Amino acid sequence: MCYDRYVAICKPLHYGTLLGSRACAHMAAAAWATGFLTALLHTANTFSLPLCQGNALGQFFCEIPHILKLSCSHSGYRRETGLLMFSACLGFGCFIFIVFSYVQIFRAVLRIPSQQGQHKAFSTCLPHLAVVSLFLSTSFFAYLKPPSISSPSLDLAL
Repeated sequence: MCYDRYVAICKPLHYGTLLGSRACAHMAAAAWATGFLTALLHTANTFSLPLCQGNALGQFFCEIPHILKLSCSHSGYRRETGLLMFSACLGFGCFIFIVFSYVQIFRAVLRIPSQQGQHKAFSTCLPHLAVVSLFLSTSFFAYLKPPSISSPSLDLAL
């Protein structure tokens, strides 16, 4: 979405060539394949973990850190940590791409001489920025909060 807005605002004359149906299909396929591969790797690793404390979780969600607490395998823990780091690097790369795109968009919009033109350009970006901000803020709060304030009821609410 940020690339679409970037091309529409910063390179409007090239929009048809840069974002044709083939390019959109490639970007959608890459996003779906990355998500599927990440989920498949985490699922395969989770199912290969030996559980020495049973398989009952006192949680509403079956999250990876809670499953790792039930595991008695240190190699599975290291493997899952590596997968999490790989996923974090992918996510950080996407975040950097979004930030870079919006910096370019804002630079282009601020060069528009009319106030009405700036308002129109910013209004096309706001829905995507709102969704990205909501997603990132809830993700940060859910996964980066200290364990001392973690509780099943708070996890359920998040």
